[in-house]
Amino acid sequence: MAPATPPPSATPPATEPPQHAGTALELLVHGVGGATPQEMLDDPRTVRVTGDTTAAVYRRTEDAHGEKHPERYRDEPVAEAYCWSGLTSGNGSRALWLLLLPFMVVNLAHWMRPTATGRTRAVRLYGVLVRLVALSLTVLLTAAACEVALDLLAWQCAGADACAERRSWLGFLSERQGGWWSQPGRRLALAAVVPAALVGLLWYLSNRTWSAYESQRPLDQEDVDADGPSGAVADHGQDAPGPKAGEDPRKAVPVRPALGRPGFWYGRRLVARLRAAHTAAGFLTVAAAVAGAAARHDRGAEGPVPRFIGTAVEGGIVLCALVVVWVVCRRGRSERTRDTRLDGALISYLPGSALALLGLAVLYASWSRPDWQSSGALPGEAAFRFLALGEGILVIALAVVARGLYRRTPEPRTVLYGLGGPAVAMLACALGGVMTGGVAQRVADWLDGPGTPGMGRSSDIAGPPVLLSWQASVIPMLLLLLLVPVLVLVVRTARTARRLGPLIEAEYAPEPPDEGRTRRIARIRAAAALTDSAPWIVGVLSTATLLLGAGAVAGSWYSDQVPGRAADGSGPLLESFADAAQSTGSWLIGFGFILFVAGGRRAYKDASARRTIGILWDVGTFWPRAAHPFAPPCYAERAVPDLASRMAAWTSTTPRGRLVISGHSQGSVLAASAVWQLPDATRPRVALLTYGSPLERLYGRWFPAYFGPEPLLGLHRSVHCWRNLWRATDPIGGPVRIDADPDPGVDRGPLKDPLAYGRTTKLPLPEPILGHSDYQADPAFADARADLLEELGPLVPRQADARTQKDTSGRSSG
Repeated sequence: MAPATPPPSATPPATEPPQHAGTALELLVHGVGGATPQEMLDDPRTVRVTGDTTAAVYRRTEDAHGEKHPERYRDEPVAEAYCWSGLTSGNGSRALWLLLLPFMVVNLAHWMRPTATGRTRAVRLYGVLVRLVALSLTVLLTAAACEVALDLLAWQCAGADACAERRSWLGFLSERQGGWWSQPGRRLALAAVVPAALVGLLWYLSNRTWSAYESQRPLDQEDVDADGPSGAVADHGQDAPGPKAGEDPRKAVPVRPALGRPGFWYGRRLVARLRAAHTAAGFLTVAAAVAGAAARHDRGAEGPVPRFIGTAVEGGIVLCALVVVWVVCRRGRSERTRDTRLDGALISYLPGSALALLGLAVLYASWSRPDWQSSGALPGEAAFRFLALGEGILVIALAVVARGLYRRTPEPRTVLYGLGGPAVAMLACALGGVMTGGVAQRVADWLDGPGTPGMGRSSDIAGPPVLLSWQASVIPMLLLLLLVPVLVLVVRTARTARRLGPLIEAEYAPEPPDEGRTRRIARIRAAAALTDSAPWIVGVLSTATLLLGAGAVAGSWYSDQVPGRAADGSGPLLESFADAAQSTGSWLIGFGFILFVAGGRRAYKDASARRTIGILWDVGTFWPRAAHPFAPPCYAERAVPDLASRMAAWTSTTPRGRLVISGHSQGSVLAASAVWQLPDATRPRVALLTYGSPLERLYGRWFPAYFGPEPLLGLHRSVHCWRNLWRATDPIGGPVRIDADPDPGVDRGPLKDPLAYGRTTKLPLPEPILGHSDYQADPAFADARADLLEELGPLVPRQADARTQKDTSGRSSG
């Protein structure tokens, strides 16, 4: 029987407006300098959802169980904040990591290689060359410690009566005392404790951070099939090509770039291998310094020690050094799979063998040699010269390989035509030379009292190797050369600001112009554009460093004297210039070293100072330790798996949930990296919102193989939707420049900054120029987030019983 027809006068049942498919979540990721959960969530009451005191996810207390009450979040998503500042900041003692800045910089050079397609051998050669440069920096640091402890203190000062008398704490080593420790070999053996302890400290720091970062297993998921559509073609090669001609880009099979490979954020095996090799290299450097001095004495005079012992010890050192070089060259990163193996024998026996050889060298040098006396400097000049020469050759070879890779796959926005990596590697070598040479120069000046080491005028000690004095002398010339590009930038910025004035007034028309307000906005916009000039400044600096460094090596080799002595007899003007350059450079090194450490310590304790220099530090420590195991640890080894795990866990427990990951500044880089790590089935359910993002402006240009046009295009295709907000006044963030046809509309900007030119009815007080901060204050932020949520989930009819549920809206997560 047909159902009864309701009478015409009956009132139809009330209908509810449609609702979204499921609960929405916004996962906020802060940028450089960090932020508290209370600041990110704009609420003093927060609760930790998951994580620990170092890095964790927080919610507002009232949102703790938001998924159970979706009716409360019809207009805005549940907000979560991921705070990762504990991974990069802490107490002032962490500023000691700044002393290892050269190691961090050379590690950056590994990741700066140009994009490569089908050039597996060239890519591997690039990695080998960078790792060899990194190994040379470890040897340089240890050699500098040997220079201070063994040469300046134990050999020169303790062997000179006048110097030992001024330093009473060296009295027991003095030859005048005639004690057991007065023999040169025993003094060297005792002083070897200092550089050996330094190497042991570096091993300890690397091992501790390795356990905390690299050994933390990322998100568990099946390894990507290397032959499948999401796999990598090669360990370091490009991924699968984009869509075919005529194919809808939105329907193209998403690719997984290098940062999405299962083993990218799991460098446990490589770092352990490199740590063993670099630790062994450090111990071998100390052993060579101790045993080499004793062996030279035994070969030059008849004594109680058989010569073959010294030859055997030196032969063992050379053999172990060859093994170290083989280990460094043999294996690079393994990214296609999560390599859980460890080379147990290698990481145990290689450093142990080097330490045993150091022990043999100490015993050999401690053998009684009554006729041995120390005079002049400990022979070590050749070692520093060959180190500097070898680093220069390696950097030039690296430049040749990088240029070849770039010519194969040129990308117009890649910095320095693919030579960014070699330029940065050159700066790492220069930093290493300046820092180590500066310490040796200052210690020599302190020990020699009123004299000037190396000048031969009332000097009690010979001083450090003359190459270090030559390297210090070129620093004033390098600073003078840098004045030219700095002046060019100042003039160009002023001209740009004047040219922007009429454009800014037209942008805010019809508001009446204000000359002071216009000038301030134009000046900030012009200064923000200076970031794009950094590549050629780095290029000029690295080229000048290479040429001046080569001149320093040639000058020291030809004259075998410090610049002040080498210029004697060349005329008053040149003599005065050489003396001034030598003394000024020496003091600049020492003063700059002190300022560097003090500034680094302040940056860790002062949030405003950290935001000023934090972007450079966070860029350096974002990348895994692929070249140098003693570099500061990579915080992304923890942060990226944290974010990926949180997103995967939430989407798996919330079947119809929608997720927007929202990253500011460096947080946008972490967000993008975490999205790449998600399983293929999860990424289409995620939307990406970035603002103030350096993804293309900094990372895409300097690290094209990992954030270049193709990887960013693949990221756009793999997520459901993406919006990027940027301002012309922002010196860090910029557009991501997704190159696709039709234009995907990812970039939204430049946003108006300030929001109002003058005083208005809605904004009666002058609006600030925000630059890189507070993007959430712009209405465009809320609009972009709403658009993403709208695209993520279709609207479905609201359930009938929803009428009885309580309707309370959440607070803004911005």
